Amino acid sequence: MNKYQKHNKIAMTPKLPLFSPTVTIALIVSMGGFLFGFDASVISGVIGYVGEEYRLGDWEIGLMVSAPTLGGIIAGSTVGPLSDRFGRRRLLLIIAILYTASAIASALAPSITWLVVARFIGGLGFASLGLAPIYIAEISPAHQRGRMISINQLNIVLGFSAAYFCNYFFQQVAQSEAEWVSQLGIDRHTWRWMLGLEIIPALIYVTLLTRVPESPRWLLTQKRCDEAERVLNQLSNGTSVQTQLQEIENSSARETAPLLERLRRVLKPSMRMVLILGLFLAMIQQITGINAIYFYAPSIFEQSGIGTDAAFAQAVWVGIINVIFTLIAMALIDHIGRKPLLLIGLSGIALSMLLCAYGFHSASYQLDAAALAALDPHLQTALAPLQDQHFANDVDYKQALAAQLGATEARLRHSELIAAAINMNATIALVAILGFVASFAVSLGPVMWVMLPEIFPNQLRGVAMAITGFANSAASFGIQFFFPWQLTNMGAAWTFLNYGVFALLGFMVVLWFLPETRNKSLEQLERELADNAVEENIPQAVDARTTL
Repeated sequence: MNKYQKHNKIAMTPKLPLFSPTVTIALIVSMGGFLFGFDASVISGVIGYVGEEYRLGDWEIGLMVSAPTLGGIIAGSTVGPLSDRFGRRRLLLIIAILYTASAIASALAPSITWLVVARFIGGLGFASLGLAPIYIAEISPAHQRGRMISINQLNIVLGFSAAYFCNYFFQQVAQSEAEWVSQLGIDRHTWRWMLGLEIIPALIYVTLLTRVPESPRWLLTQKRCDEAERVLNQLSNGTSVQTQLQEIENSSARETAPLLERLRRVLKPSMRMVLILGLFLAMIQQITGINAIYFYAPSIFEQSGIGTDAAFAQAVWVGIINVIFTLIAMALIDHIGRKPLLLIGLSGIALSMLLCAYGFHSASYQLDAAALAALDPHLQTALAPLQDQHFANDVDYKQALAAQLGATEARLRHSELIAAAINMNATIALVAILGFVASFAVSLGPVMWVMLPEIFPNQLRGVAMAITGFANSAASFGIQFFFPWQLTNMGAAWTFLNYGVFALLGFMVVLWFLPETRNKSLEQLERELADNAVEENIPQAVDARTTL
């Protein structure tokens, strides 16, 4: 009798009741993705309310929106080593508590400083973006791993959609004269209700995480073999648990090395190409502009002159398209592979951003007598010198408005003043943005989170994911923080053109350098991509007919 066949008397978490324990656990763990999606995009509806209440400038708006990503930079760079040290499940529970605390503090924030700090705390919970894929990859069968990890991405886009619906609902309700609206203070504290709704799913996440087991791969790195066997038996669907245990143990034999030693291995020349590819995936996902679209969706649609109410309504379509094409990606990722989806998506992103840039480049701005007469009297007086002046782009028009009204007043009345003067086919912007979201959702959204835990070796996965998580969060912060400034100073056309160019560059890198990882076990990928990056004199993992 070997050590895996000993009688196991260790108390473990009770088996979850649904038909497939692995799917059930993946759904629970990936709720962190839902909270990220909600937390990240709910701010898109809050910007106007908070900006007016606290009279914020471009940089202050950028900081408010990007504050969680600052927390995400810290979280992304530490979650791998911390989860290696303390376990995946324990870190997930801490993340859920951080989301809950952030939602409460954000809804009750008495000042913009408090709100920024509260959102920063929530950003520490963004560690779930890297940790959930690690955990799900470590419990999933190889032939279903892509679809299983994509559950996390599906939850992210469901969170985005829920936030857009929430924002639209509260924005509409706040304008009604219903008595219950006034009694609940929704008309006076609309943005607080938008932010506070996150408390409900955050508390549910905390509760459900108490029902998930620890990752069997992590347990084996801690020499807790009996517990690992127990979890694998819980997750197994008739596969050979003994074979799985032996292969995982062979691969993980050195995983207890100190952090600095694992970092040294990640940076070895033999790991260089794998690490570069991981960093590329982490960066290209962000620098094509996705979080500018997600976090500023109503503001972007307002740029086309459709007005605030219509902008909130069109943002809902961003959420719907996101969900539909994420489901398509989940259906395809284990059938046609990761690389084809990336190529399809990046080409779609490039075309969409180029179309969006063309639409805004073709726009012109002119306040005629009729448009000016429809504005408030004080605006009519202040803007009278601009009547019938023609502006070829949004930057010149915004500068003229700022010169007449002051930068703050021009920003607060931005939507109304753009709608009054713009001459543009707004359908182009809508089609381009929705095309961008669809292309991202079918490719970079889910595929990056699937491939990162796949390409790194078991014993180095936590540290490598920390490095790529840092890069992903840093790029995301830059996009979010600078976007308001870009719109004001570069204009919409040049901003979206930049994103399109990055997508074209990403397409070429994927085409020439990125390997396919479909239908390969984590241990097999380790042997193919980075086996010589681990220490010598360790037995090779045995080939297995059925592996995780």
